[in-house]
Amino acid sequence: MVEIPTFLWPVIFFGVILGLTWLFSYLAELAIWGIMRQSNPQITVAAQRLGVVIVWLVGTVLAVQELGVSVDILLLVIALLGAAAIIALRQPLENFGAKYFADLYAPFKLGDTIRLGDQTGRVIEINAMSTVILSEDDRLVGLPNSLFLRQSVVNLTPQAWKEVTVPITLPGSVDLATYESDMLKVLSRLRVRLDRRYPPVFTVRSRSAQSTDLVLTVMVRRPEDREPVLAEVNLRLTEAIEKARSGGARASSEGGSDRARPPSTEPASVGRNGP
Repeated sequence: MVEIPTFLWPVIFFGVILGLTWLFSYLAELAIWGIMRQSNPQITVAAQRLGVVIVWLVGTVLAVQELGVSVDILLLVIALLGAAAIIALRQPLENFGAKYFADLYAPFKLGDTIRLGDQTGRVIEINAMSTVILSEDDRLVGLPNSLFLRQSVVNLTPQAWKEVTVPITLPGSVDLATYESDMLKVLSRLRVRLDRRYPPVFTVRSRSAQSTDLVLTVMVRRPEDREPVLAEVNLRLTEAIEKARSGGARASSEGGSDRARPPSTEPASVGRNGP
């Protein structure tokens, strides 16, 4: 039997802890998805990322300790830098965070006429720091996003209650056309609660190799239909994202096996989603 040198045991434990950290991060991601499956998909994804970061932070600290390295000073420096950054950037972070929640829960969008305190106007821009409105006398007014979490905002747009908007973030591996097709089939089951005069609309906000940001807009028939429709849409959106991810992983696996095969002599064809 081969004996393992003593100096290798810390390295082995280091690798084992990192492997367990990966496993626990994956389980944490699944658990958060199960708990928040009826929440907004963007909040669910953000919570999953935060959970993974926390698990990896704890796992990395434990793994480094196995190597005999003291992490007390490192943790102290990180804590001090984090506290200093939060204090210095309190106002920008407050507005930025408020903008994130306003995107999900504020009862207005671009083009709506709103009233906040003594300011009234049409929303023409929503950026990371403020919401810009155009007042009735053609003045530009910037409202810090943090105000929308402290004060009541009134949407003066006629029948604004009918419109339900859901922001969506898709991984870059998800086929957009297939995803939209699947979601339209799901939304057809909610047609009793939806206004049939206005079909669901997907709007692409931004697209990159890593992710695609969309906004789903549906029109409900009655005010009391907003909450049930929103809950059902969020649930189906999360399920569709997981389904699309699974499909993308299988397609990637099949593509990897295809690369190991001899090249085909048949001419290639380009589908409608080709370059």
